[in-house]
Amino acid sequence: MDIQAITDRLQQAFPDADVQADVEGSHLRVAIVSEAFVGLTLLQKQKKVYAVLNDKIASGEIHAVNMQLATP
Repeated sequence: MDIQAITDRLQQAFPDADVQADVEGSHLRVAIVSEAFVGLTLLQKQKKVYAVLNDKIASGEIHAVNMQLATP
């Protein structure tokens, strides 16, 4: 898995965000701080991130995602 491509993809989806990502095998850890999450529940925030990564998850390239999602 190309961590830079994942980071770039998340940065494009959340342009105002501070995005940090780390990978270990097929497990991805992301920390995103974004105004896009203001007023959203944790589940809604997670759905936004999953929507960006869905094709990588469906292909099996990403098996698990650990997310830390916050607003500034």
